[in-house]
Amino acid sequence: MDAERPYDLVLFGATGFTGALTAEYLARHAPAGCRWALAGRDRAKLEALRTRLASLDPGCAGLPLLAADAADPVSLREVAAAARVVVSTVGPYLQHGEPLVAACADAGTDYLDLTGEPEFVDRMYLLHHRRAVETGARLVHSCGFDSVPHDLGVLFTLERMRERGALPDGATVSVRGFVRAGGTFSGGTFASALTVMSRRGAAARAARARRAADPGPADRRISVTAGPVRRSAEARAWAVPLPTIDPLVVARSAAARPDYGRAFRYGHYAAVRRLPVLLAGGAGLALLALAAQLPALRRTLTRLRKPGAGPTAEQRADSWFTVRFVGESGAGRRLFTEVSGGDPGYTETAKMLAESALSLAFDELPASAGQVTPAVAMGTALIDRLTAAGLSFTVLDAPPAAAPSRG
Repeated sequence: MDAERPYDLVLFGATGFTGALTAEYLARHAPAGCRWALAGRDRAKLEALRTRLASLDPGCAGLPLLAADAADPVSLREVAAAARVVVSTVGPYLQHGEPLVAACADAGTDYLDLTGEPEFVDRMYLLHHRRAVETGARLVHSCGFDSVPHDLGVLFTLERMRERGALPDGATVSVRGFVRAGGTFSGGTFASALTVMSRRGAAARAARARRAADPGPADRRISVTAGPVRRSAEARAWAVPLPTIDPLVVARSAAARPDYGRAFRYGHYAAVRRLPVLLAGGAGLALLALAAQLPALRRTLTRLRKPGAGPTAEQRADSWFTVRFVGESGAGRRLFTEVSGGDPGYTETAKMLAESALSLAFDELPASAGQVTPAVAMGTALIDRLTAAGLSFTVLDAPPAAAPSRG
């Protein structure tokens, strides 16, 4: 990429809820000399955000503001051509995301987003992966709670297993991740979830086309396991398979990294301590998925929490997450690890996204291009950054005696 472009990174969608949190994180933590800018369609909102950022760092008073609209490909091409890295927080990505991915792939500009929409990721691979490989652009989706803790948590687990001699070359490897979290959601997240639920048929067709174009390595086996809801002794909770984008991201990292073993299997679960909570949550999700199939009801639900609205600072301060991993190899060895942090959906997501952007812009990373995962594009460099920023990546000596008391 051209190091002489005007900006090291541009944050697109900076005035949205998560975008503003990401901008605040960058204002506090971007290194000296980092050339960054805010981009969006509303100049007045950008100016108001810049004023707020200047109260955190007076140097932000002169932060450049770029006019760009998700519906205006010309403006997006101008942003992509001016930056080494472009970060997008404008979702739902199925509705708004493709033109910016196209612009970055054409310009050889690294691109990051927060999407948890598998159909969007599959479509972007089919449409823009080949062009990004040609230009050297790295297209890195899912750089927030979807899916950084899970993708990097698996990488961390395997690295620690290798250090302990529990992961010999060519091993058969199994990793299970158990997720627990407490928090609330924003309007943008709610809109994206409804979009995903309403497009199951389209998502399945995109996934089939993706598998045909990207079948994976011929000499290694990569699989995602689910199975029924069960009581897990490892998690000391009910293990509920999570049909999210996270296991897909982990599997793609495994396909791209031979060091994940000759055969790699991943299972991804919510860990629910109490059966009544499990039953109530399952019923609620089933009703929401049904409602998402009806356009009029879906529009009504979307209006209940509009994009741009989100949890208060006090609510975020009370939020938390843990992801516990169990890694096993054909050598008969097990290792327990944990990734944990604060508010998963917003405070920590903004941190993950911003540190991912800074890593792409400034770290010495392995060569990669095209659509790649966080573990492939940034790997241990991003683990180091997030650890320094306050997230915990920990080896557990044994399964915890009990789950945390926070819910």
